[in-house]
Amino acid sequence: MKLSVFTVATPDLTPVELAKAAVTAGIEGIEWRFKDIPADAANEAPSFWRNNLCSIDPKATDEELEQFRLIAVNHNLVNLSVTPYLNDCNVAETENVFKAARQIGASFIRVGVPGYDRSQNYNDLFKKAVDYLHHAQELSQQYGVKGIIEIHHNTITPSAGLAHKLISGFNPDNLGVLHDAGNMVHEGYENYRMGLELLGPYLAHVHVKNARWVPTGEEQNGLKLWKSEWAPLDNGVVNFKQLLDDLKAVGYDGYLGIEDFSGQFGSQEMLTSFASKVKQWLA
Repeated sequence: MKLSVFTVATPDLTPVELAKAAVTAGIEGIEWRFKDIPADAANEAPSFWRNNLCSIDPKATDEELEQFRLIAVNHNLVNLSVTPYLNDCNVAETENVFKAARQIGASFIRVGVPGYDRSQNYNDLFKKAVDYLHHAQELSQQYGVKGIIEIHHNTITPSAGLAHKLISGFNPDNLGVLHDAGNMVHEGYENYRMGLELLGPYLAHVHVKNARWVPTGEEQNGLKLWKSEWAPLDNGVVNFKQLLDDLKAVGYDGYLGIEDFSGQFGSQEMLTSFASKVKQWLA
């Protein structure tokens, strides 16, 4: 297994700085955040989801996209993914991402799945997602880039089981699943190996981050309330040694994408520390 980094987690680095930091940490692949910076965020301090300096603008020109291709080439890195936010399941926006991925030489993009917040029936959202994924599969075939759905809380795919239910009618050569055990702390936990076995050929990528549950100090109708929050890699609920053993058991030999939203490290320190720990657990 090899290491990559999703640039949402390195908001204070420019693309070139990120490439240099990845090389220093022994990371081989880059997953580029594909999102614009809101106009009112431009003067803010760098942050994961607003003023993220390590992002591809969806309106980037061909010349600008070429710079992202060259950043990887010039640092002997792999442009692994273009990773947007497509939860509205907009086909035109999705095609724009496929085009960008092909231009920079990326292997896959993250396609959308609907969010779930109790306001709409799951079955209706499932039907919407299936229709959208038929379009995404056609685009994958057209552009030669794979589409993957992510196991993510507050969506209709919070677990391996529900991700498999959604994706199982499609060709695993075109559409797959991004396994994220850190997201499954918030919602969707299943035995890792069972979920990986179920996904089988649809297992396309893995993210590495951690989270934990902490008491809020509040009560509601006599019940103590808890909340989930992001945590450093070695101080959360996910047992990464077990997860990596389970990945080995099912024959996974792809990338492990590093993320960290705990806010306890600068980007360079985070990448170096995470890479060292993951390599130690893989040994």
